[in-house]
Amino acid sequence: MRYVLKKLAVMLATLLVLSFLSFAAFEMIGDPVTTILGTNATPEAVAELRAELGLDRSLFVRYFEWLGRFVTGDFGTSYIYRLPVKGMLGEKLVNTLVLTLMGFALAVVISIPLGVVSARNEGRWLDRFLTVFNQIVMAIPSFFVAILLMVVFGLVLRLFTPGTFVSYKDSPGAFLLYMLFPAISIALPRVAMTEKMLRTSILEEMQKNYVRTAYARGMSRRTAMKAHALKNAMLPVITFLAVGAAEMLAGSIVIEQIFSVPGIGRLLMVSIGQRDVPVVEAIIMILAVWVMLVHFISEILSEAFDPRMRS
Repeated sequence: MRYVLKKLAVMLATLLVLSFLSFAAFEMIGDPVTTILGTNATPEAVAELRAELGLDRSLFVRYFEWLGRFVTGDFGTSYIYRLPVKGMLGEKLVNTLVLTLMGFALAVVISIPLGVVSARNEGRWLDRFLTVFNQIVMAIPSFFVAILLMVVFGLVLRLFTPGTFVSYKDSPGAFLLYMLFPAISIALPRVAMTEKMLRTSILEEMQKNYVRTAYARGMSRRTAMKAHALKNAMLPVITFLAVGAAEMLAGSIVIEQIFSVPGIGRLLMVSIGQRDVPVVEAIIMILAVWVMLVHFISEILSEAFDPRMRS
């Protein structure tokens, strides 16, 4: 329990520092009032809008007010649209999280069995085929995979209509089918890398003394791999998958643009250009919480596999 609390404290401290740095960064990249009113606005109009938005107060006052609201679930009001940020994110956040989670689930479900199969068949044709396939997949950028999937399954096979997004509120089935292809786009590179890492990790474990002792006791290679090597081989893979889950969220922002998925990625890009600080800050913190939470869970799982990792 002490280990978990220590990791949780570190995560919360990191999020606090990140939130302040990102909040302060917008003080240096431009005034949102100028973006809203333009450069020809009168000083009176500028002063009035700054007071309305609360920008006439000090950075620290505004930050702590924002932080107090954020922890209660109030993300503030958009400077540009004058709408609650929470409402603006709503469905967009759901779309992005569903896309990321689908990609992560595909990566786990596909890569781990393939890694085990490849290790069991070391040197055989199946292992060689998977090795070549992995090299090809890792050499192709995910956005190019997305374009190929759109052309093949959208334009040729017509399993979905590219650019015609279907909300989960309208048709959950059509929504999941549409999201499947962008999810494959972000999952494939992670599948290839995870399979390769797991295969290497298993084969390294199979060369260690505790596995050789199992052989001496009459245990078969397959049983020794399943009972002993696989558990230890999963340790680095868990961390790698955690990093992958964080990267997939970032990667989904690019893929959303290709498949016209209304997620938080497009909103983030537009809001940065408009200096819409409340929207940008909310999205950055959501991304940061996701990344930190995934790493936190991975560390707890790694510690459960190997208590020696406790510090």
